[in-house]
Amino acid sequence: MVAMNIVCFPSCHDMNVLAEILKGGMDKVKESGALLVGGHTVDDKEPKYGLSVSGTVHPDKVLSNATSKVGDKIVITKPIGVGILNTAMKENLVDEETSKTVVETMVHLNKYAAMSFDNINVNSVTDITGFGLLGHALEMAKASDVSIELQVDEIPILNGAVDMAKMGIIPAGMYRNKQYISKDVYIENIEEAIEDILYDPQTSGGLLVSVDSNLAEELVKDMKKNGSIEAKIIGTVKEKGQHYITVK
Repeated sequence: MVAMNIVCFPSCHDMNVLAEILKGGMDKVKESGALLVGGHTVDDKEPKYGLSVSGTVHPDKVLSNATSKVGDKIVITKPIGVGILNTAMKENLVDEETSKTVVETMVHLNKYAAMSFDNINVNSVTDITGFGLLGHALEMAKASDVSIELQVDEIPILNGAVDMAKMGIIPAGMYRNKQYISKDVYIENIEEAIEDILYDPQTSGGLLVSVDSNLAEELVKDMKKNGSIEAKIIGTVKEKGQHYITVK
């Protein structure tokens, strides 16, 4: 697997900042096992950084978000609430410990959770990013023609996210997610702040995994053994019902 830096950076800005950004990217590329082979830089008013990644996968090892099966358990591999806390961090509304935890969550590679897929057969996988937990669960449910029932008390949420949501510190993406997918979601007696977090867009979120119920506990233990920051069963796959997603 190879990666290339894609950088937009103002030429008038401190180049030491750019050096730190590139070093951080290099460290994560190296940790992932990929090879950094160059990149492109553009003079821009606003700093932006990303990676263009190319690789190969064996046809028998492709994991889809469209193959979840009725009876499966749903496993999540990172706590949610990153979007709300990032918004709060920009306004200096959270303490240093919370900020550190948010950053540690974002820089943690899904590589460690995914290592378990070599040992345990899973049915369906997706990642949780801009569409939030509910948006990506909906993609899995629709593509697999099933319904997914989530247990709200089991969903891991970063400390501080609920307090910030109650204060109305909400990224614009949450409102767009809610507007777009709420018609396919049934939420039962859950406070508004928690509901907002379920729609919250995640930056570098975890994996959402659909696995046979008989293998779910084993998968959770194996993920934690491999160093995954979190691994928790949060729901069940059901026959297609009135709503694709139910949260209780």
